[in-house]
Amino acid sequence: MEQPVELVDYDPAWPAAFEAERSRLIEALPDTFVAIEHIGSTAVFGLRTKPLIDLLAGVRSMSDARALNNMLDRMGYTTSEEFNATLATRQWFMRQSGGRRTHHLHVVVHDSDEWIARIGFRDRLRADANLRDRYEALKEDLARRFADDRDAYTEGKSAFILATIAERKTG
Repeated sequence: MEQPVELVDYDPAWPAAFEAERSRLIEALPDTFVAIEHIGSTAVFGLRTKPLIDLLAGVRSMSDARALNNMLDRMGYTTSEEFNATLATRQWFMRQSGGRRTHHLHVVVHDSDEWIARIGFRDRLRADANLRDRYEALKEDLARRFADDRDAYTEGKSAFILATIAERKTG
């Protein structure tokens, strides 16, 4: 499902939207997740972003993550099995409403390098206003340049994200 890349002002309702979805997942799939965290730009107060809740769900193993397809499908999540087959450290799912993406669910092994990197990036953005401002400026530039190409927009953020994660490891 292709949608244009449109950034909006931070919405103070996003943390509650995350909590509602987290509760829904935990209730529907008890004992499946070790933890579920709010990640992505909607988890960072004040940051302009796409209005899309990113959830990071920690499981005990990648085989547990791969076994979730049918259960998450019944909960309104879709995915590309071909895309997920290319991912070694995570599985990805999308939920939509009214023809728009509303949630991305990233399922990874809890406390893995992938888990730690994603939580660490979120926490750095929350703690460092200068870093947050630089990331927002990059996102704004990419949204202007790649408004009709979500893949290029996402790829354009990769170097910044990887550099921030690397700084955290060495800093």
